[in-house]
Amino acid sequence: MCGNAASGYLCNRHKDKLAARLRELPTLYREVIECLVPRRTGWADIVASHAAAGPRSPINEDVIDTVNWARATEVIHSWRADVRRVRWPHREGTPPARLDDDCRWLAQELDWIVMQYPAAGDLAREVAELNSAVRSVVGDPEPRPQRIGYCVALVGEGIVCGAVISRMPGETRLTCGWCGTVYGPEDYLTLRHFQPGAA
Repeated sequence: MCGNAASGYLCNRHKDKLAARLRELPTLYREVIECLVPRRTGWADIVASHAAAGPRSPINEDVIDTVNWARATEVIHSWRADVRRVRWPHREGTPPARLDDDCRWLAQELDWIVMQYPAAGDLAREVAELNSAVRSVVGDPEPRPQRIGYCVALVGEGIVCGAVISRMPGETRLTCGWCGTVYGPEDYLTLRHFQPGAA
């Protein structure tokens, strides 16, 4: 469960992240296939090597140890089966496990999951872990928030908000998560000027 949720089990930000991760997961796992081919060595590497020649695996085993399509399919399918069991207990069976179909189905049921499914937080956490693992292999880490400073808005008579303001790469409008003040590019110099310790 998300501590920022006003109603339901996840806040809008975590719901949006979960939806994006469910959409991206099948594509990222398809990209892993390209990483399974081990790096080739050039002629100079072969000549310079004193190691004994021997059979090499035709695939990069480090990738298989980190990311496994069958495991991802199994995890996502188990979530689909559980959501289906809770939402429609009278329905029999679940369609066969397919990562694309299961991710799409969960994304379509996200409104209900967020509002009615007690394990929504666990689902979001497991999908995030799968997403992080596969991104570590394909070399596309998830963007992280950048800390900008503190909110300088007055929230009472002489009281400054002071909450941390952060942004995702590429965002130009900053919103304080506590008081809701929005800072646009035209406000950046003022925001910087009033930061604690700013000269």
